[in-house]
Amino acid sequence: MGKISVISGNTSKGLARRIAKKLNATFIPTETTNFPDGESKITLKKIPKKGIILVIQSTSPPVDTNLLQLLSMISQARKFSSKIYAVIPYMGYARQDRSFLGGEIVTISVVAKMLETAGAKKIIVVDIHSKTALKYFKIEAENVSAIPKLVNYFKKIKLKNPLIVSPDTGGSARAKEFAKQFNTDFISLKKHRNRKTGKVKIQSSKMNIKNRDLILVDDMISSGGSIIKATQFLKKQGSGKIFVACSHAILIGDAEKNIRKAGVKEIISTNTILGRTAKVDVSDIIAKSIK
Repeated sequence: MGKISVISGNTSKGLARRIAKKLNATFIPTETTNFPDGESKITLKKIPKKGIILVIQSTSPPVDTNLLQLLSMISQARKFSSKIYAVIPYMGYARQDRSFLGGEIVTISVVAKMLETAGAKKIIVVDIHSKTALKYFKIEAENVSAIPKLVNYFKKIKLKNPLIVSPDTGGSARAKEFAKQFNTDFISLKKHRNRKTGKVKIQSSKMNIKNRDLILVDDMISSGGSIIKATQFLKKQGSGKIFVACSHAILIGDAEKNIRKAGVKEIISTNTILGRTAKVDVSDIIAKSIK
C-alpha cells in the first residue's frame, strides 16, 4: 500500500494509536489549544509523509467543535498528499438524513460537502446511524460493522436463554444480524416518538421473555430515553438480566446512571467514543478496511 500516516484528533487518540500500530503507520499526534472564546488551534506534531494519510476523529460532543477540528486537520493533510482518508468512527449528524418536518435542513448533506471540500477522498465510519446518510457523499464512503466484535464480547458472558432485543423496529436489521451471529433469536419493540417533544412510548409487543436474559442492541445511545423505556417495559414482562450493546455510547449527562437505575445490568460499547463502557476495540476492523 505504500507509506501510511495517521493523524489523530482529540477524540480518538487511543484508537488512532492502535490503528497506526496495526498498519505499521507513522503516528502523528496533534496539540489543540482553546482560546477564551472557544476557538480551537490545532498543531500537527510531525510532518506527514507522501502517501495515504488517515485523519482519525470521532465527531462526538461537542459535535460542531470536533467536526471543525476534523475539517481543519483534513485541510492541512491535503497540503502533503492527495490521498486523504477521513476515518470518523462515530459520525455526528447522521440522524439528520431527511426532513421530518417542514423547513428542516438535511445537515448530513452539508457535512458531506464540507468533508469533500476540505480534501477527503474517502470516508470510513463505524455503524453509521443511517445508511441513507452515506448517499449524500459524492466521495467513496465505507461503513464497517462492529457487531461481530460486540457479539464476541457477549459470547464470553454466561447468559440464561439469551434473547436479542431491538428497542424499536428501525433497528430490526441490526438486532437480527446480532442474533444470527450470536446463534439465538430476536424481537423488536414497537415504539412511538413524538417528533416535537422527543418523548418515547412503547406501544405494544407480543412476546414471552419470562426469566430470559436480554441484550438490548442499538447503534448509539445519547440520552438513553429509548433504552430506559424499553428496559422498564421488559422488566414488567418478567425478564431476567438486561444488558445493552451499542457501537457508540454518547451518554449525555446522567444517561448512564439513569439507564442502570431503570434495571440494565451493564452497558457495553466500542471505543469509537471514549468512556467507562467502551470495552470493545474496533481498531482491527478499521485497519482491515484500509488494507
